[in-house]
Amino acid sequence: MNPKQLRIIGKGVAIIFGGFLTLNIAATVAVGALRSFAEKKRKKLALPCGVCNGKGFYLCKLCNGNATIKWSPLYDPIHINPCVCPTCDGNRVQRCLNCIGKGYS
Repeated sequence: MNPKQLRIIGKGVAIIFGGFLTLNIAATVAVGALRSFAEKKRKKLALPCGVCNGKGFYLCKLCNGNATIKWSPLYDPIHINPCVCPTCDGNRVQRCLNCIGKGYS
């Protein structure tokens, strides 16, 4: 193949991939806009979550907001280690599982 044929093939491939890229970006923007519109409408009409009272988060139920738990690997512990709470990762709050942190159901 000579350079002229390679240039023609290269242009064709660039046009095809450019078209796919353009369609992908346009579809991503359109889906994002539709999802945002639907979420705003749902939030406007929805009632606040009854579990977290519309906050989206509540106090961690494992550590009771202390950020640490007492843990020992032995059944009859000699020494108890304070460890970071695995449920809230030390943040003292956890996301509401009823509304998935959105604040409305």
